[in-house]
Amino acid sequence: MVTNVPRPKSNHQQMSGETNQKLSSFQERHIGPSSSDIQQMLEVLGDSTLDEVIDQAVPQAIRLSDSLELPEAQNEYAALAQLKEIASKNQVFRSFIGMGYYDCITPPVIGRNILENPGWYTAYTPYQPEIAQGRLEALLNFQTMIIDLTGLEIANASLLDEATAAAEAMSISYGVCKNKANTYFVSRDCHPQTIDVLQTRAQPLGIDIIVGNHQTFDFSEPIFGAILQYPASDGTIYDYRAFIEKAHAMGALVTVAADPLSLTLLTPPGEFGADIAVGSTQRFGIPLGYGGPHAAYFATKEEYKRQVPGRIVGVSKDAQGKPALRLALQTREQHIRREKATSNICTAQVLLAVMASMYGVYHGPTGLKRIAENIHQKTVILAEGLKRLGYSIGSEYFFDTLQVDLGERSLDEILQACEAHKINIRILNTTTVGISLDETTTEKDLIDLLDIFAFGDDLLFPPASAAFPASPTLLLPRTTSYLTHPVFNRYHSETELLRYLHKLEAKDLSLTTSMIPLGSCTMKLNATSEMIPVTWAEFGKIHPFAPLSQTRGYQILFQQLEEWLGQITGFAGVSLQPNAGSQGEYTGLLVIRKYHESRGEGHRNVCLIPQSAHGTNPASAVMCGMKVVAVACDAEGNVDLDDLKAKAQKHSKELAALMVTYPSTHGVFEEQIQEICAVVHTHGGQVYMDGANMNAQVGLCRPRDIGADVCHLNLHKTFCIPHGGGGPGMGPIGVASHLVPFVPGHAVVEMGGEQKMGAVSAAPWGSASILVISWMYIAMMGADGLTEATKVAILNANYIAKRLESYYPVLYKGKNGLVAHECILDLRSLKKSANIEIDDIAKRLMDYGFHAPTVSWPVAGTIMVEPTESESKEELDRFCDAMIAIRQEIAEIESGKMDAQDNVLKNAPHTAESLIVGEWNHPYSREQAAYPAPWTREHKFWPSVGRIDAAYGDRNFVCSCLPMDAY
Repeated sequence: MVTNVPRPKSNHQQMSGETNQKLSSFQERHIGPSSSDIQQMLEVLGDSTLDEVIDQAVPQAIRLSDSLELPEAQNEYAALAQLKEIASKNQVFRSFIGMGYYDCITPPVIGRNILENPGWYTAYTPYQPEIAQGRLEALLNFQTMIIDLTGLEIANASLLDEATAAAEAMSISYGVCKNKANTYFVSRDCHPQTIDVLQTRAQPLGIDIIVGNHQTFDFSEPIFGAILQYPASDGTIYDYRAFIEKAHAMGALVTVAADPLSLTLLTPPGEFGADIAVGSTQRFGIPLGYGGPHAAYFATKEEYKRQVPGRIVGVSKDAQGKPALRLALQTREQHIRREKATSNICTAQVLLAVMASMYGVYHGPTGLKRIAENIHQKTVILAEGLKRLGYSIGSEYFFDTLQVDLGERSLDEILQACEAHKINIRILNTTTVGISLDETTTEKDLIDLLDIFAFGDDLLFPPASAAFPASPTLLLPRTTSYLTHPVFNRYHSETELLRYLHKLEAKDLSLTTSMIPLGSCTMKLNATSEMIPVTWAEFGKIHPFAPLSQTRGYQILFQQLEEWLGQITGFAGVSLQPNAGSQGEYTGLLVIRKYHESRGEGHRNVCLIPQSAHGTNPASAVMCGMKVVAVACDAEGNVDLDDLKAKAQKHSKELAALMVTYPSTHGVFEEQIQEICAVVHTHGGQVYMDGANMNAQVGLCRPRDIGADVCHLNLHKTFCIPHGGGGPGMGPIGVASHLVPFVPGHAVVEMGGEQKMGAVSAAPWGSASILVISWMYIAMMGADGLTEATKVAILNANYIAKRLESYYPVLYKGKNGLVAHECILDLRSLKKSANIEIDDIAKRLMDYGFHAPTVSWPVAGTIMVEPTESESKEELDRFCDAMIAIRQEIAEIESGKMDAQDNVLKNAPHTAESLIVGEWNHPYSREQAAYPAPWTREHKFWPSVGRIDAAYGDRNFVCSCLPMDAY
C-alpha cells in the first residue's frame, strides 16, 4: 500500500526530445505519428524539436529534471510472459463463498463478441446518441430486464457495484423522505461490504446508521429509510411485508438489495412493497474478476425518476419520426447540479451491463428460470445430504445459500478438508459456515462438498427423489411473468444472437471507426496485448474474498502497480479501491476530511472549486459534507489568483481543500499552479488535484512535486483501460505521506492505513481484474515511452489548434501561445453569423465519420478537442479537414448561398434512409449530404437514426423496450 517515492535520480538517461529517438516496438505502435510525421507537424508549429514545444507549453518550474524510475520497457511478448508468471501465483479454487459474488458461465458468443471485441469496448459514453444506438438498445434491454425482475417501474443503465448502489438508495431516501428523521436502518443480514460502504457514505452527511435485526426492530426511533437483503447474506429468505408496512407508516422508504437471478423464482421486491431495489448482475455471465468490474442495478418507482442516480436510457424519436434512444432527463456529467447535487456517480458499468443484458437475451425467461431452478435443486440436495450427516441448516427457506451449523465438528478440520479439495466456503463464525452454489456447480462439486463434511462417514448421497422435500424451501414463490418482450424470446440460438450483436455493434461509432476527439476523456489506444490478460482464468475466476494466500499473484500486481503509479505521481501511497474517477474524487476528499479530524480540525468544511471544474468536483465535495465556494477564472481561463487569495483568507479557519484540475480544465498549463497550492496550504487547507488531465503530465511533471496532497487517476483515460461505452473505469488515489494513514480499509479484507476510513467500493481492490490493462501499458511503455507519449499528446493537440485556429478561434492558450494536450475551439460567433448551434456541428461531423469533441463544456458554445498520442498525423489531418470543410459549409450560410434553416448542418446527421426514401426537397444535393469528404466514399459510417428530439423523450418518458413493431 505504501511506497516511498523519491524524486527521480540523475543516473537515468534523459529524453533527448529528438524526433528520431529509438523507441521499443510497442511504443512505436502505441504512439501514432512516425518520426517523419512529427517533423512535419513541428514545421507547422515553427519548431525544430519536440522538446522545444514542450519547453514552451509546460512551465519550467514544475518540470522533472530526470526520467521516471520505472522498469525498462518490455515488448508485448515479454510483458505477457511476465504477467502470466505473476498470474500463476494465484490459485483458482472452486468458490462457494457467495456474499453477492458467484462463479458463472459467460456464453462464448458473448465473451468473444462483446468482452473481447473493440467494437464494443472502445466506444465512449453515448452522449452523441445518433451514433450510439447499438449500446443504447442493449442498455434499454438491461433496464427492461431489471424492471421485469424487480417488479418496479423504472431502472437505470447500471451503477458501479451493489454496495455503492445501496449507498445511492440511502441518499435518495434521505432526500425524498419528508419525516425529517436522520436515521437509516440497515439489516444485519445485508452483505458486510454493503454495510461498510453505507457507513462510510453516511458519516460525512450526518446520517445515523442502525445495524439491527429487522425481525425485532420496534420502530421506536424514527427512520427515513431502511435496506434489507433478499435473500439474506446467510441465504435465508425472509417475508419482509410486515416490516415494510411499518416503515411506510412512518413515511420511510425501503430498499431491497436483491439477487436478480433469485427473482426468477421469488416474489419481486416491487410486489411486496419495496420502494427501491438494488443489486449486482455479476452472475449474469460476468467473471468474478477478484471483485469487478460488475454492473450494479438500481430500480425504483417512476415518481422518483428525477432522483435516480447515474444514467437512464429513454425512448424518443428522430427527425423522421422513427423511434430513437438517448440518455434521458439530462443524465450528463456537465448537467450535474454542482453544489446542489446529491450524487456524483457519472460512471456506469456499460460494457458489463451490455453483457448482462445479452445473457438475459440469450437465455430468455425460460433459460434463466432453468438455471435458477437447477441451482436451487442442487442446494436442496446438498442441504438434505448435510442433514443426513448430522448437521443442522440455519433456515428452512433458502435459494442457493446454506448456513451450516458445525455442532461439535471442528472448523479447522473443515477448512483443512476444503484446502485439500481446493474449495472455498464462507466462514460466518467459529461454529457456522456458509455454502453458496451457482451456475457452474456440478454433481461432483456436491459430492466433494459432502465429502468435506463427512469426516470419513458414508456419504449417503440423497437420491433424486429426495431433491424435493415435502415442505417448500422457497418462501413467497414468484407468480408473475417476466421478460415477455420479444427481444428476450427470439435470439436463443448462437446464430441469431451473433447477428443481433453484430447489428447493434454496426450502429455504434467506436475507435475501430475513427478517432474520438473528446476533450478531458482521453480516448487513446486500448492495445490488444493489454486486453488479453483480462480473460485469463487466473485473474477472472477468483472471488474477491478468497484467502490472501490464494491471491499472491494479485498482491504482486497491486504492489507493482502502486509503486509505478507512486513514482509517476510522486505520492507516497496509493489506494486502488475506488472503482471510478468519481469515486476517486470522493475518496480523496474523505481522506482530507479524516486528516483534518485527526488534528482536531473537523470543523474545516469549505472546499474551494474553480468555476471551470468538472461537474463531479462540487458533487463529490457535497457528498463529503463540505460547503462549496466557487473561485473565479480570469479572461485566459486560469484560476483567478486574487479571487483565490480572497476566498482562502475569508474562509481561512474553515478551509478544508481546494479542488483543482491540472493542466486546467481549459486545456492549459497554468503558470501559477505552485503559488495556488501554496495559498491553500498557508491557510491550513489541502490540495486535491483532479487527475483527469494526467495524460499531459506523465514523465514531465508530478502532482506531488507541484504541490498536490492527493490526486485521483483515471486509469480508463491516461492508463489505457477502455471506456467500454461509458464504463468500466478505475479511479485510484495517490496521497502524500501525511495522508497515508487515512486511506480506505474494508470490512472483509484487512487493508488500509492506521486510521483508515471505511470502504468506498464493495470489493477491496475495486475492479481488480482490469488493473492488468494498466500494468501491461506501463510495463510495455517504460519511463521513456510514457514520457514520449505525453510529449506527442501535447504536440498533437497543438498541431490541431494551429491548423484550425484561422477557422475557429482557440479560446485559451498558455503564456507562450500553446495549449496542453487538448484545446477549446470557440464556436459562439457562429450562432450570430449563421444561426449555427454547437449541436449542428457535432451532428454534421457524423456525416464525415467522426464523433464530436466534447461539446459546450467547460464553456458553453465551444468544443474541447483532445487527440491523444495514439492518433496518426493522417487521422489528425482527416479530422482537421472535416472541421475546415464544415466551416466552409457555414460560410455558405453566412454569405446567403445556403438557406439558414434548410442546410446540411441543420439536417445532420443524414441517414441512408433519409437520402433514398421520398422526394429530395433540400437546396443541397444528396451527394453533399452523404459524401462530404473523399474518405467517406471509401468507407462510410452511417448513423442509424436522424437527429434525436431529446425534449420529446423527456415529455413522454419511457425507459423500457417498445413493442417490436415500433422499430
